[in-house]
Amino acid sequence: MKIALIGYGKMGQAIEAIALGRGHEIIHRIDINSSHLLEKEHLQQADVAIEFTTPETAYENIIRCFDANVPVVCGTTGWLDKLPQVKSQCLEKHQAFLYASNFSIGVNIFFELNRRLAELMAPQSAYGVSMEEIHHTQKKDAPSGTAITLAEQILEKVPGKKGWVNEETTDPAQLAIISKRINPAPGTHTITYSSPIDDITITHTAHSREGFAAGAVTAAEWLKGKKGIFTMKDVLSL
Repeated sequence: MKIALIGYGKMGQAIEAIALGRGHEIIHRIDINSSHLLEKEHLQQADVAIEFTTPETAYENIIRCFDANVPVVCGTTGWLDKLPQVKSQCLEKHQAFLYASNFSIGVNIFFELNRRLAELMAPQSAYGVSMEEIHHTQKKDAPSGTAITLAEQILEKVPGKKGWVNEETTDPAQLAIISKRINPAPGTHTITYSSPIDDITITHTAHSREGFAAGAVTAAEWLKGKKGIFTMKDVLSL
């Protein structure tokens, strides 16, 4: 495939290494110094775009890909207030869009484990639930997109939980997410159910960016030639 990398920070460079290793070609490496490559005449040279930028720029980048008739895989978090508009534009323009808060295969399996554990714990009123997430200090959003996905899964299954807060709380209707930013820390997410008798904990710890990058390339390979709105559940058939 010919890939346009929109965002060429550490994640973009990790994606590049994986993609080149699989025989793909990176035709554009787009960052703040090469934003002219987001113009239609350049983007449409790509078979697929992979977008990892900032919450402030993601929406416009995705729409530019749609206008260039280029499928787009997006891993930027912190912009999801505009996700309904993106989905609407994708369908209206007959484009292809795949978003994930985390592309790691291990994390997506962890999502399924979290959902199932929440179902099992739902009738167990003696247990309270909380979450801790740890990332490197350059992480721009808190809580992380992965943490929010985990929280939404818990809120869907556990009765009495009405929302989440990014701090400690004594409100039983709120799920506490504690966000820590420590270097070096590619990412750790821990869900704990506590009772006076015992604790049940599940944890996913990333050791490097390679798992996220490999998943993004896998998603791009899968998305090529398709139309519609997809997630990593579709890619992995979870």
